[in-house]
Amino acid sequence: MGQRRRCGGITVIAMPGTAGAATIGFVAGKKVGSAVKRNLAKRRLREAATHSRLKSDTVYVLIADRGVLDAPFDRLVGWINRCVEELPLAGEKR
Repeated sequence: MGQRRRCGGITVIAMPGTAGAATIGFVAGKKVGSAVKRNLAKRRLREAATHSRLKSDTVYVLIADRGVLDAPFDRLVGWINRCVEELPLAGEKR
């Protein structure tokens, strides 16, 4: 249904959404670590997403890996931007 790309310590899934701003969901599984570490990973992704070039009218799911905990903030933003640029959405030609 959606398109998936892995960049660095994150995986981004994107699919067309309703008109308006991008909708984003954040996931950090138990492989990331304890609940404290999972919450930290999601907070870091949430902040990095605000500094990223996400496309409007799109639904995104950002999935954290352990690398999100230690990566510099600029690298997180770069991972998100690179994944978003590489993802073709429905109706777009690659």
